Amino acid sequence: MTTLPSDVLLDRMMTLHPKVIDLTLDRVHRLLGLLGNPERAIPPAIHIAGTNGKGSTQAMIRAGLEQAGKKVHAYTSPHLARFHERIRLAGALIEEPALAALLDECVAKNGPDEITFFEITTCAAFLAFARTPADWTLLEVGLGGRLDATNVITPCLSIITPVSMDHESFLGDTLAKIASEKAGIIKRGIPVILGPQTDEGLQVMEATAARLGAPILAHGQHWQAWEERGRLIYQDENGLLDLPLPNLPGPHQIQNAGAAITALRILGHDEAACEAAVTRAEWPARMQRLRRGPLIDLAPKAELWLDGGHNPAGGEAVAATLSRMPARETHLVCGMLNTKDVTGYMRPLAPHVTRLHAVSIPGEKNTLPAEATRDAARSAGIDATAAPSVAEAVAAIAATNPEARILICGSLYLAGAILRENG
Repeated sequence: MTTLPSDVLLDRMMTLHPKVIDLTLDRVHRLLGLLGNPERAIPPAIHIAGTNGKGSTQAMIRAGLEQAGKKVHAYTSPHLARFHERIRLAGALIEEPALAALLDECVAKNGPDEITFFEITTCAAFLAFARTPADWTLLEVGLGGRLDATNVITPCLSIITPVSMDHESFLGDTLAKIASEKAGIIKRGIPVILGPQTDEGLQVMEATAARLGAPILAHGQHWQAWEERGRLIYQDENGLLDLPLPNLPGPHQIQNAGAAITALRILGHDEAACEAAVTRAEWPARMQRLRRGPLIDLAPKAELWLDGGHNPAGGEAVAATLSRMPARETHLVCGMLNTKDVTGYMRPLAPHVTRLHAVSIPGEKNTLPAEATRDAARSAGIDATAAPSVAEAVAAIAATNPEARILICGSLYLAGAILRENG
């Protein structure tokens, strides 16, 4: 029988459950059991949860491990340009024939039973990881932690990056409730690295770790990372490292790098691996500079950037990055989902931008209409207008100021559309 292409199978998977998000582990355990429990046969795992910084931290750990000669599986979500980005096998993105065969196998085993898209594709990832030799598996939580589909494994190390308000309708309406969901990845006796946390969030995580006898390595207590004279300085009980600044731009990447370095040092890796973590990591749509493609052709003298941050903490991170860049007239081209705190995202950006050009996210049913995004920007104190498309917004900005800084932002879904369209 000929296996269908992965995009056809992925579309079919979207119909297997009436809800896009329905947090429980029952369906995942059922399908994994039918598949022979591949999650028990994957290489040693590092499990990463948090509100912001999960992907960047994972990318840095992978860069460090690969510098040390290790083969690394990695699982992340959502994808930007194509689904294959979610599953990296021993260093390379999964290829189409392998992905299509895995998805077909999972659909056949699942049969007519309900299962969400994320759940069944996570099972496919576990199947791929179990069948491909590697030294490590890096697993990024999709949403929350406690009931996330990835939380069926016992890792050798857990990491919780900074936690803030996001996805309140699924995780809870207070920081303590959200922190409790994230802390659900902490396992009995397994060390957990904590990035910078609020006092409220830290209290919840420490209580969970204490109950489970999980050793904590917390930012500010057991490790620190800071910038000094254009270098990244890292310190823990084993000593001090003087490293280059992260190649991923933004001051928030200092702490992401700190968590990654802590992980590498726990695993016994040397300074060379730690330096590779901060200098070789690649993670698209996190203050990514665009240098070629149709959008560049529309504004050849402009400075064009892309970022997928979409919650208030993401807005603060982008604002901090802009504040450190050379002075330049800055315009935002922004599209957001209707499930996000749009004004909360925009408020920190207000002092750093000249104007916001609001767009609807192409092909996304949950996009906030451009006019609503424009109105939210105005309520956050930003001069704003609506534009028919990103391309038309970029062209309009370039016509007024050819050398402007243009940041396309507000959603990973918008970032994915830009990466696809811009080649």
